[in-house]
Amino acid sequence: MTFIANAKRYHQIPYNRCGNSGIMLPAISFGLWNNFGGEDTLENQRRMLMKAFDLGITHFDLANNYGPPAGAAEKNFGRILKEDFSRYRDEMLISTKAGFRMWDGPYGDWGSKKYLISSLDQSLQRMDLDYVDIFYHHRPDPETPLEETMVALDQIVRQGKALYVGISNYNAEQTQQAIEIIERQNTPFIIHQAAYSMLDRTIENGLTDILEDHKIGCIAYVPLAQGLLTSKYLHGIPKESRAAKEFIPFLNERDISSDKMQKIRALNEIALERGQTLAQMALVWVLQQKSVVSALIGASRVSQIEENIQALNNASFTQAELAAIDNILN
Repeated sequence: MTFIANAKRYHQIPYNRCGNSGIMLPAISFGLWNNFGGEDTLENQRRMLMKAFDLGITHFDLANNYGPPAGAAEKNFGRILKEDFSRYRDEMLISTKAGFRMWDGPYGDWGSKKYLISSLDQSLQRMDLDYVDIFYHHRPDPETPLEETMVALDQIVRQGKALYVGISNYNAEQTQQAIEIIERQNTPFIIHQAAYSMLDRTIENGLTDILEDHKIGCIAYVPLAQGLLTSKYLHGIPKESRAAKEFIPFLNERDISSDKMQKIRALNEIALERGQTLAQMALVWVLQQKSVVSALIGASRVSQIEENIQALNNASFTQAELAAIDNILN
């Protein structure tokens, strides 16, 4: 597979400014959460990364624990980057995170300065990079003082290991506290990665207001609600689906109530009227929220990436459509 010409690539997709920064994010970014581990073929991973890049997706999102096993996604990405993307490094925005359990003992989890700096050093080694563009604290730590975590993020930038920093999974109050510390440090804190979809609107309860007030961008992860907002579950739970697999902790049959399915089918009717799949409508819907600059997708095959990108061909909504969607969801 070959790359398309640069000029053509960057006309494939709109870019949005990320908060009050010089960074522009593609409206759709690519996450390597579930399908870049040891169980997935390297060739399929390579095909997906190439297709995403050729379609204009320049932001690739990882974390230290992505796999499985933990670390595998960074290792595989680093290999493909070296073999196929090395001359495009400066056209790519690469992010990673730390905050969940990564190794045994008291220093391999949560938000201590020890853990965050050590973890990023390991991530850089796995990806064979000198720096990442964005480094996130992956979740708030109830025990470590927030000042210590924010100072660690600041030090990481000053050491040249990341250009910008962000946080993920912080609620509105925790985000406000983090911002107050980080603004005093003059740290380039530009982004918050938060769960957001038609079926999970928690961030609308104050978080997006805070991000808007402080000119910080938001990138929405799981915008398709782990696949619920696709055609996959419209007629029941397929045997090979994520929800049918008991060992998957993020989505199971208990998440798919009859009430939720009724809403999903009603949303699908609106999508069909718009000339879109449900997944396409769900992706562009999250981009209507203030401060949301990018929707973070995952994929297990190239065709899913192509379908998701096509959502941007119809990214606007009428007021009547938005009202109808709200009526279904409320």
